[in-house]
Amino acid sequence: MEGEAVQDRARQRADELPGAGWEQPFGPEWDVCKVRGKVFMLMTDHHGESIVTLKADPEVAKALQSEHVDITPGYHMNKRHWITLHPGGSITAALVDELVTESYRLVVEKLPRVQRPVDPATFGLG
Repeated sequence: MEGEAVQDRARQRADELPGAGWEQPFGPEWDVCKVRGKVFMLMTDHHGESIVTLKADPEVAKALQSEHVDITPGYHMNKRHWITLHPGGSITAALVDELVTESYRLVVEKLPRVQRPVDPATFGLG
């Protein structure tokens, strides 16, 4: 996927997730998506490139970075637990959907059970 297409697809998927909402707590150049007040996705432009930063399991993050040149450690985030998607040929719409959903699930599973908008053990897996 090229240019803003990665961000557009990530935004579209996030908008489908129960309880997800957008804020700009770091200023207008950062779009931040949260669930129950917890960040699961950030979007900005970096050096003229539209990027998306997502939470990821550390082992999965390492594997993704070795398989995809367009996935790097999280920009301005913990490099072990966050990844950044860059526009490029190795990023597909299906991969963006999967990674946004997984980021959301990782955050939801850390919420107190009563605050969870979905069951993170089963959501998005079927």
